[in-house]
Amino acid sequence: MNTPAVLQPVRVWDLPTRLFHWGLALAVAGSVISAKIGGGAMVWHFRFGYVVLALLAFRVLWGLVGGRWSRFASFVYAPTTLWRYLQGRAAPQERLDVGHSPTGALSVFALLAVLAVQLGTGLVADDEIAHQGPLFMLVSTDNSLAATSWHKTWGQWMVLGLVALHVLAIVFYLVKKRINLVRPMLNGDKSLPPDTPASADGRTPRALAAVLLAACGALAWWVSKQGS
Repeated sequence: MNTPAVLQPVRVWDLPTRLFHWGLALAVAGSVISAKIGGGAMVWHFRFGYVVLALLAFRVLWGLVGGRWSRFASFVYAPTTLWRYLQGRAAPQERLDVGHSPTGALSVFALLAVLAVQLGTGLVADDEIAHQGPLFMLVSTDNSLAATSWHKTWGQWMVLGLVALHVLAIVFYLVKKRINLVRPMLNGDKSLPPDTPASADGRTPRALAAVLLAACGALAWWVSKQGS
């Protein structure tokens, strides 16, 4: 008779990653809502955009030096690995469901890429009425208008679509697989075999994250001052 594996809490999502996740969610929501309101709320649309800039820049850096399961190296999968995962043939020692699974990784990279494009087009946008991105002078008028059109239409809908898919995936895992993906992003831990490597989440990595975030915030502030 096989003895069931004993599971224990393992730190998967370090605090900087969790704060990034929820901060980005709030910033994107604020950006969308303020854009829909328009008028005087556009000031906040730009402010939320600069927050998104700082957070995305931070995530790129943290993907290189952050906790084990937050690093890009832990969830950049080969096509063959993705295919085996979809077929349910992943080996337990691969630990594909500890951090971002192969399908979850695709979702993460897609959302980050679409947000980066949406941010970039917003920075060079010009509605020819009252609002211009701080970097609009770096591109031609035609390119600025094309960026503005994308930002207001396809870009916006792609962001909303990916966010909706993200939420639906969370609901699917909770209802169909009885796996709560939200709780670990709140407390950082998952119930896993005791030999699962944990992410470093002590004072030193948190201090490093604070320094990196401050630098990214300074970058966003500098960008906001261009064109003024």
